[in-house]
Amino acid sequence: MSCILMSSEIIIKFGNKVREERVKLGISQEELAARARVHRTYIGMIERAEKNITLESIEKICKALDLSISHFFKDL
Repeated sequence: MSCILMSSEIIIKFGNKVREERVKLGISQEELAARARVHRTYIGMIERAEKNITLESIEKICKALDLSISHFFKDL
């Protein structure tokens, strides 16, 4: 399996997990973006696996979802 394919898979899994956790909280992409202090379109891009985000952004999103980073990645 190539590194590019592996990267794509984790980006897709990450985006799906963000969407899943956001939906569990019953909040919109806009609300999550406000909580994470990122632009609203950024959340959509993450959920659609269009962005490979930084560790800082992962931390912001996890905090906005009220999850620890370790809990977020537990079943990823």
